[in-house]
Amino acid sequence: MAHYARLNDNNIVEQVIVIDNVNEPTEAAGIEYCQNLLGGGVWKKTSYNASIRKNFAGIGFNYDVIRDAFIAPKPYASWTLNESTCQWQPPTAMPTTEGPWYWDDPTTTWIKRT
Repeated sequence: MAHYARLNDNNIVEQVIVIDNVNEPTEAAGIEYCQNLLGGGVWKKTSYNASIRKNFAGIGFNYDVIRDAFIAPKPYASWTLNESTCQWQPPTAMPTTEGPWYWDDPTTTWIKRT
């Protein structure tokens, strides 16, 4: 099975579909199949195992043309993008002691949930 994401004019993912590999011998053929099936627009192949485009596309993700990557919406103002994984990272790593932990952006700290 192959997965494709439809992008809007701002390169935001609007839809993700799965198609049979029979309809997708190449990425170009898969894109053409999606356009014929669901209408025009920009379609990009995505992958659950992140073998292409860094991350599996989700609705609301941005497709970054320069990085050729799908990037999730930024979860917190203080987090930064890891350029190699295209995933958001907190300013400090989550503690490794027993949690659960949640991120508190106003204090930029991890807080243990009680």
